Amino acid sequence: MENSIEFKVWGRYALFTDPSSKLGGEKFSYQIPTYEALKGIVSSIYWKPTIVWYIDQVRVMKLIRTQTRNAKPIKFNEGKNDLSIYTYLQCVEYQVRAYFDWNYHRKDMEGDRNAKKHLCVAGRMLERGGRRDIFLGTRECQAYVQPCKFLDGDGEYDNYPGELSFGLMFHGFDYPDEFGKNEFRARFWRPTMDKGVVKFKKPEECDPKLIKTLRTMTPKTLESDGLKEEGLLEGCEERSI
Repeated sequence: MENSIEFKVWGRYALFTDPSSKLGGEKFSYQIPTYEALKGIVSSIYWKPTIVWYIDQVRVMKLIRTQTRNAKPIKFNEGKNDLSIYTYLQCVEYQVRAYFDWNYHRKDMEGDRNAKKHLCVAGRMLERGGRRDIFLGTRECQAYVQPCKFLDGDGEYDNYPGELSFGLMFHGFDYPDEFGKNEFRARFWRPTMDKGVVKFKKPEECDPKLIKTLRTMTPKTLESDGLKEEGLLEGCEERSI
């Protein structure tokens, strides 16, 4: 696949929060990573507004195990701590295949559409562990990345008979600067895992019946008032990173 990278991500804990578990102030992790969580990991490795990352597949390398831990979140508008129970995934490892395409809704970035440059920079950042901190679902779940060959090595579910279904799951968010409408939407889907591999649908392939508009939102561009006030727009047209 063109413009693609393959990498391994692992950590002691992961928390891909099921939104329905937040209603009682506690969090419970999905059994597999969401599309949006993996997209966040790739964006932490390398991202520019010129490109949009897509997650093609993820391979679950270790057994799906959970661990319950006590937490003391702050009560909303009270400033006091509350007692909650969070359920994390324990000792996780995944192989991920991702690729990028151009963000055609960013006409101001047309001059930066150099696939070879972005792929080379993404590869260098992956070898260095990413540009920003890597975490699995939530900030407290620190993780690490390194290049790998997808499907290389033995996984715990390689010989599992049949498919595993995970029911209705959160897929990801639609942002106005990526899909061209002044809306902020949440997508859902019903994933299955075959021999440890989950193949993701592209955002536009998700069932429209499982997409919910959360609120109206307008895209942000470089020509924001904050950047103008700080004088950070000067020379942006000529500068390349």
